[in-house]
Amino acid sequence: MTHVSTVAQSLAIRLMSANVGDTVTLHCFHEGNLTMHFLWYNQPFGNNPQLMSTFYEYEKNAIFYHDFKGNARISVERGVDSCNLNISKTESGDSATYYCGVMEEGELTFGEGTVLIVKGSESNSMSVLQQPVSESVQPGDSVTLNCRIHTETCAGEHSVYWFRHGSGESRPGIIYTHGDWSDQCEKSPEAGSPTQSCVYNLPKRNLSLSDAGTYYCAVASCGEILFGNRTKLDI
Repeated sequence: MTHVSTVAQSLAIRLMSANVGDTVTLHCFHEGNLTMHFLWYNQPFGNNPQLMSTFYEYEKNAIFYHDFKGNARISVERGVDSCNLNISKTESGDSATYYCGVMEEGELTFGEGTVLIVKGSESNSMSVLQQPVSESVQPGDSVTLNCRIHTETCAGEHSVYWFRHGSGESRPGIIYTHGDWSDQCEKSPEAGSPTQSCVYNLPKRNLSLSDAGTYYCAVASCGEILFGNRTKLDI
């Protein structure tokens, strides 16, 4: 008999935001009868995922690994069919994608992941601008969304993410990522100027009604992440 295991994170909330110093809870639910243990993974923007914690079925407390071992800000709360990750006094470095996994009958199943954005004070060294602000197109058309970054520090060290918030969806979901595309950046023509301008495009071809929604560009750099002003796409 084939056993089907389902792991759901945060009731389909795939993007969460918090301010520095807040307390957040990332939820993980499991539908199954043979859960051996839960695992939480953390994937900082532009880096590989790393194991945060495991919580075995018959243990009273979670086991933490790597930089999370001994971190009083991080805790895991186990329920009958859930395993929630709590982060207190959030820091900008907590911005990452968090994955919940369930080990069952030797098989590891992951949830869809939750992107946590921790917002600090407004950056004076970087700004993000999206164009166009709005666009109306017909089904089958093509359009290119533009994300321009102006920065004075961390030249060429950007990770760019695109999110889409469609009609009827509770929260935006991540749809595309760019790695470190330093070749898309140009320095200011002014001699000695530290300013750098980077452009990231998101081409959308053969559009359908399902592509309609509000698109957000997010840029991770220097331990912080900033959002663009958004682009509304009407089909």
